[in-house]
Amino acid sequence: MRRHLVPAALLLPLTLLLAACGGNSAADTAGAGTDGKGSLTLNVGDQKGGSEAVLRAAGELKNLDYKIKWSTFTSGPPLLEAVNAKAVDIGGVGNTPPVFAAGAGSKVSVVAAWHGTSKGEAILVPKNSSLRKPEELKGRSLAVAQGSSAHFQLIASLKEAGLKLSDVKVKYLQPADALAAFTGGKVDAWAVWDPYTSQVLNAEQGRILADGDGVVNGLSFQVAAPSALKDTKKAAAVKDYLERLRRAQDWVYRHPDAWAKVWAKDTGLPYEVALASVKRTNASRIAVAVDKPLIASEQQIADTFTELKLIPGKVDFAAFVDTRFNGGLPPSTTTPRVYKDS
Repeated sequence: MRRHLVPAALLLPLTLLLAACGGNSAADTAGAGTDGKGSLTLNVGDQKGGSEAVLRAAGELKNLDYKIKWSTFTSGPPLLEAVNAKAVDIGGVGNTPPVFAAGAGSKVSVVAAWHGTSKGEAILVPKNSSLRKPEELKGRSLAVAQGSSAHFQLIASLKEAGLKLSDVKVKYLQPADALAAFTGGKVDAWAVWDPYTSQVLNAEQGRILADGDGVVNGLSFQVAAPSALKDTKKAAAVKDYLERLRRAQDWVYRHPDAWAKVWAKDTGLPYEVALASVKRTNASRIAVAVDKPLIASEQQIADTFTELKLIPGKVDFAAFVDTRFNGGLPPSTTTPRVYKDS
């Protein structure tokens, strides 16, 4: 079967998919809806193919005794700006946006976490590239989105190979432009995340030189506004919302094909790419506690970006977490789920 990459211009909507993405994209609340009933409204920030889609697919938006008003954002940073501005009570992001929000002194609190594999966070090279190991990247050109989870994964992978960021020629490009550069031979490698990783592999136009598994923390978060957490009724709604998200994630693991179909329809991804991404990354996530190892891991990311002068000053990440919703969850270091056929 012939495989095709979606043209770069059509990849732009995919930047809506991942909270891990950096950048300064603005909010897009068009099409936002409301679920549930009652006098209390929980304002939830989301991204395309994110929390709303998975909750609906898993049947977890039924029997809500409060309202959920959805607002859709293009990436994690503007979502957290809305949390800071109290326009959103809670929203889902990856492991990097909270670090930059903390660095900016935003009023945000990490209230829930999931630990997944980082196999989808990869340094890709063209299929016919002579590069065979990360050490050979020295002096080569490489595309990455500045401030994204892939940016940190690149730094960490280079360190594992005995290299520094300054040892490679970095071109800061958002995914659509990076794809064009990658397929056009303008760069030697591309550091990116799923579903882009799955898309390139499915199209047989590249291969993985190194991935983030065992190199980066694989964490994703729900982040709330401290003002919402001070409201007893809203805090109760947040607790219920998080429990529904955790059940929905369990559903994703048990029904990867069903979720891939929903995700593909919601985002425009080819089904084969969606399924590969689900099995490689999306469905591997397990709900974990917001604990000391998690804080230490995020602190390392913050310190790394401070050293690179991308964050202006020292960040105390522990000041931006709230552990009240941990319950009996396993530690953040709990091994993610893995599909045998992935």
